[in-house]
Amino acid sequence: MFEVATRRHFDAAHCLRGYQGKCERLHGHRFEVEAVVRAEELDATGIALDFTLLKRLLGAICDELDHRNLNELPPFQHENASSEGLARYIYRRLAPQIPEPARLRSVTVWESPESWARYSEP
Repeated sequence: MFEVATRRHFDAAHCLRGYQGKCERLHGHRFEVEAVVRAEELDATGIALDFTLLKRLLGAICDELDHRNLNELPPFQHENASSEGLARYIYRRLAPQIPEPARLRSVTVWESPESWARYSEP
């Protein structure tokens, strides 16, 4: 089994509605996002998935989130734009765009250098 990954980042604001603490107030992060793709075999050129494609696909999603108040975006109007929620949102946007036979394994979102959330589906 082969795995390839890339990272992108975006800067955005959010607040955690219903949270008891300072994160209930509007604040920002430089979110780092990693997408990991898995493939059982390599293609004819000897790669699992072209890094250029993966960077472009993940970058396009991150660009849509960049310099936004995440709570104002439709997917986060009724649920918090937590790191967990962001990881799931990005995963579900990215997964259908990965060409077979490769498959998206996981998306990890860091809101700080030491705090992250990861989402994957079976």
